Amino acid sequence: MKQLPAAIFKAYDIRGIVGQTLTPDVVRDVGQALGSLALERGQAAIAVGRDGRLSGPELAGALIDGICAAGCDAIDIGCVPTPVTYFAAYELGCHSCVSVTGSHNPPDYNGLKMVIGGTTLALDAIQDLKQRIEAGNLKHGQGSRRSADVKAAYVARIVSDVKLARPMKIVMDCGNGVAGAVAPELFKRLGCEIVPLYCDVDGRFPNHHPDPSKPENLADVIRALTETDAEIGIAFDGDGDRLGVVTKDGEIIFPDRQLMLFAADVLSRVPGGQIIYDVKCTRLLAGWIRQHGGEPLMWNTGHALVKAKLKETGAPLAGEMSGHTFFKERWYGFDDGLYTGARLLEILSRSADANPVLKALPKAVSTPELNIKMAEGEPFALVDKLKAEARFTGELERITLDGVRVEYADGFGLARPSNTTPVVVLRFEADDAAALKRIQADFRQALTAVWPGIQVPF
Repeated sequence: MKQLPAAIFKAYDIRGIVGQTLTPDVVRDVGQALGSLALERGQAAIAVGRDGRLSGPELAGALIDGICAAGCDAIDIGCVPTPVTYFAAYELGCHSCVSVTGSHNPPDYNGLKMVIGGTTLALDAIQDLKQRIEAGNLKHGQGSRRSADVKAAYVARIVSDVKLARPMKIVMDCGNGVAGAVAPELFKRLGCEIVPLYCDVDGRFPNHHPDPSKPENLADVIRALTETDAEIGIAFDGDGDRLGVVTKDGEIIFPDRQLMLFAADVLSRVPGGQIIYDVKCTRLLAGWIRQHGGEPLMWNTGHALVKAKLKETGAPLAGEMSGHTFFKERWYGFDDGLYTGARLLEILSRSADANPVLKALPKAVSTPELNIKMAEGEPFALVDKLKAEARFTGELERITLDGVRVEYADGFGLARPSNTTPVVVLRFEADDAAALKRIQADFRQALTAVWPGIQVPF
């Protein structure tokens, strides 16, 4: 039996360090397993795209070799954002795709985001791939391979759907990620004048890390907004499935507030629609969604888990605090930072100035995502103890859907185990700074009571 590195088989994808845990041989084996699974599910071909990382061509080649070794066909769509790979599964009619991407991880990482027969692989399905390879439960054959270019069809599809009411001048930061291969052309076609930042694809990410969820990575966008007459700024992550937004005066509009804007717009056409959001999002969302005639649904964090819930419920829209936004209304239901940016500008272009619209969105005092680093397995043990033993002062409701989220009259606190790294993720929100301080103190007491000696980052 083969032994594969267990650490690369994550909750929502496969990810590892190139040449160490993630090698061409491992990726070829995964390709053969995916090809085998696709054939079992009645699928004849898998589209393969890759981001701009230097290891991408070799790993994509190994993946295609493996898919074909199972007797499944492979369609190479080249270097494209992950959402373009998802789009290819629809456009090419193959319903299956793999994006070779390290997302927002450092340059020496790479990985695979996988969709088979229209279903994103996550959790047990990813572990099943590992077991299938190790047990040798693989099909053998000789699949064909061909190339296809779907970038033009992707851009044309968005341009036919999204209409700006007026031209807009925007700062666009692609962070040297693969969004730079498509986003500038797309937004020019939509009628935007662009102040480009780092739109050349460079897998070394020489300017800043391509992760717009971290405020420090938006510093160049904020600077460009002060130095030019651009109206607002947008930024993409390394593989183009997440969006960052900045106002003219440098305020970051975090994804849960972006979701408010999208929810109001979508619910104007889909009255009574369900809007899904993850446990890290602001408590102001539920009331906002109801106010606009929708039904709020809190769900687990994780792009694959949110996509599955979207499919199950038929909801027209979903979003995560991390920046993944999923439009089912007018789109396909997958997370797409480029399409999300287009929909944002469509809404904002209806006003003479985008900034007052963004700044008027309800806002609470909150912390960024805070992490407690622990040993492998400990975050889950800690959160289980919190669920079973912790006492919180002033607790109105305890939500244990994904970790422990405690609702207070004037805020919330959250502790959840990350599914991707051995950390406990913390987030706090309140009506004012004093309430935030009190809620954090309450959580500090609860954490140290169930796990003596724990180092709390606040």
